[in-house]
Amino acid sequence: MDALQYDVSLKPYNTLAIDVKAKYFVSAQSLIQIQQALAFAQAQGIPFFLLGGGSNLVLTQDIPYLVLHIATKGIQVLSEDQQHVTLEVQAGENWHAFVQWSLAQGWSGLENLSLIPGTVGAAPVQNIGAYGVEVKDYLDSLTALDTQTGEVLDFSNAKCQFSYRESYFKQHLGRYLILSVRFRLNKQAKLHLEYGPIRQQLAEEGIAEPTPQQVAAVVCTIRQSKLPNPAELANTGSFFKNPLVSTAQVQRLKQAYPDLISYNLSNEQAKLAAGWLIEKAGWKGYRQGDAGVHAKQALVLVNYGNASGKDILQLAQKIQQTIRDKFQVSLEIEPNRL
Repeated sequence: MDALQYDVSLKPYNTLAIDVKAKYFVSAQSLIQIQQALAFAQAQGIPFFLLGGGSNLVLTQDIPYLVLHIATKGIQVLSEDQQHVTLEVQAGENWHAFVQWSLAQGWSGLENLSLIPGTVGAAPVQNIGAYGVEVKDYLDSLTALDTQTGEVLDFSNAKCQFSYRESYFKQHLGRYLILSVRFRLNKQAKLHLEYGPIRQQLAEEGIAEPTPQQVAAVVCTIRQSKLPNPAELANTGSFFKNPLVSTAQVQRLKQAYPDLISYNLSNEQAKLAAGWLIEKAGWKGYRQGDAGVHAKQALVLVNYGNASGKDILQLAQKIQQTIRDKFQVSLEIEPNRL
């Protein structure tokens, strides 16, 4: 197989810049190459690991089997009417580049998800979201390869079983390889401006009636002010999920911490800002060797150079313990760990 490589460093393929090696590596640019790589793994009797943009991943050791990097490209318009357009996007497309391209065509919906690192194929696995919008809100359906049976299957939005940072594919991690994703976008903007930082930034820029492109630009400004560029300082973005708690617990916490940041989801449930909890506990800007907590956004763990995946996870576990002790709240790590 021409695409097969040996003993490849994965440092360029994960945004935490963890330097581990893959014994076998294939960067697949077509379904045929994907199938050939899986056939190789089966013939060798070895496991395989799927790798997209590597932006939601903590690698803790060398991988003594096959790493399959999805690098397929292409965007196709499937249908459109006066209100909507449906697109099929190949899994290896860069997520942010796709969002910017769709906006340039005059199609909106994904502007709040600008500047999220990773690939289109990885986006549904995590059900990525930001500023009140999640991938599930605009995902029509997708096509995935069942790596156990070899079948190519279509999944409707409902079959994906999306919830907060969850999906059917995350629950069955590694079994289904997402090949392409279909999105249904708006031709007439329906903007999501509920989150305070977006409204505040628009006001600062004197924009009263924003376009989707202006919302995207504002989102990029906000993210760049808080989140380091992985090309400049290695990170995976938000390292912890915003915890879901009861509204009763929120009220108890607010008695001790009136400035607590929370968002009510229902009469019974609320979401806490994990970054606020971590900063309040004193971790913002902390550094332990080359593993650290970002100085501007406590939700982000960073690699200053030569931190290992284990170094990053050890720091994360210390933070989790502090939050449990101080607030009686459990923080869940968002990136996948290998």
